[in-house]
Amino acid sequence: MTHDKLIIKPIVTEKTTLLENSGKYVFKVLSGTNKIEIAKAIKKMFNAKVEDVNIINTADKTKRRGRTKGRVMGYKKAIVTLKKGEKIKIREEVKEEKIVKKADKKEKVVEKKTGEKKEN
Repeated sequence: MTHDKLIIKPIVTEKTTLLENSGKYVFKVLSGTNKIEIAKAIKKMFNAKVEDVNIINTADKTKRRGRTKGRVMGYKKAIVTLKKGEKIKIREEVKEEKIVKKADKKEKVVEKKTGEKKEN
């Protein structure tokens, strides 16, 4: 499997942003990956030297809403510690993805209203 498919997405929360200050980054990864594969993927994708990788398997959670019961799927989370002086720019990439998605939505709305497609 290719390295870019092993790492699904970065997990950006208040707690993970505090961990970034100490050189630790949190990613959601495929359930079949191990620490060595994750370290190689980070090295190849971000050109960063990995010091340590910790893995957490989050369990499924059952949720209820009234009578109906549902399930939130579990996933595998990797906490990657980089060597001192190394940094990864995750927050900018996430912001860029959101901006692109918003721009795409606006273009689709304009196309629906006018009935014409924009050409760049």
